[in-house]
Amino acid sequence: MMKISDILILFCTLNTHKMDMTKLLGSQIGLDDFIFVHRKGRPKEIEIAKTNEALGLTITDNGSGYCFIKRIKENSIIDKISYISVGDHIEKIDNETMVGRRHYEVAKMLKDIPKGTVFTLRLIEPIKAGFSNIEPRSSKRGKSASYGNGKETLRFKANGAAQIQKETDESKKGIDKINQLLENLLGISDFELATQIWEKGENKLNSMDFAEAIDNSDLDELGFTDDFIIELWGVITDARAGRLKN
Repeated sequence: MMKISDILILFCTLNTHKMDMTKLLGSQIGLDDFIFVHRKGRPKEIEIAKTNEALGLTITDNGSGYCFIKRIKENSIIDKISYISVGDHIEKIDNETMVGRRHYEVAKMLKDIPKGTVFTLRLIEPIKAGFSNIEPRSSKRGKSASYGNGKETLRFKANGAAQIQKETDESKKGIDKINQLLENLLGISDFELATQIWEKGENKLNSMDFAEAIDNSDLDELGFTDDFIIELWGVITDARAGRLKN
């Protein structure tokens, strides 16, 4: 049987297939209501130079730990970045996760970023395929490029340079194996958490650096034992070396 976590739902809207953040599914559902599921698409990391005090974002949340871009003010900093759209989930500001926070907390963190600072937003966009009248935010910019199927991460620099980081076979196997370990330890399947752990191991040369990266992140709250961190590091090194099997 397929689990909810396997579907990778980003949010649901009530009585509309459009990415309307005023129609997010709440607690009041009538017998005649329709629920539309919007699945997670590709992550994108965007460097933003805060040249004005206001970014031009209005943020909402679903009450379950996910914050979304509700509106974008015309001619604002964010409006000039074509890769950011209404409906995008704000997953991280720099390396700090926003999952579990309310919209006003995220808005305050963005507001408190000093003018002149360059920071990174990690966003998860909803998959736009499936409904013909769901389109990227492109009316003022011509055609937008297809952003793929969620297997890559788009990275955009503040100077306009772009890079696509593809999900490799090694990373997929590593993340899947980490997810299995989490399920054995915590009793839950959490692909996002497994991905976050994998990313903490990127560019690390030994288990001590990996453990330090875990300790200095929000993952520290999970209280992983030293033995479990060593086991996670073993998965990462095995995946890098191509020793993990499907």
